[in-house]
Amino acid sequence: MTQEVEVVYDGEVLRLCNPVKLKKNNHYKVLIDIEEEIESGNAWDVLKSMTGTIEGPEDWSEELDHYLYGTPKKSK
Repeated sequence: MTQEVEVVYDGEVLRLCNPVKLKKNNHYKVLIDIEEEIESGNAWDVLKSMTGTIEGPEDWSEELDHYLYGTPKKSK
């Protein structure tokens, strides 16, 4: 059985954010999922940081309806 819990690391120990039912003095395996902090900024900064990071077919802009909606390609 797995249970997802939220914890805070205070520099020394992990502290639970909510109470959980665990048996005292048992050993548990903990998997840590590190959440990346999103930099705050305006939409243009976000778009600029993503420029060139998304890959797609060469005719993406010409055949947008085909890739989004499945319509037949304009040029075959």
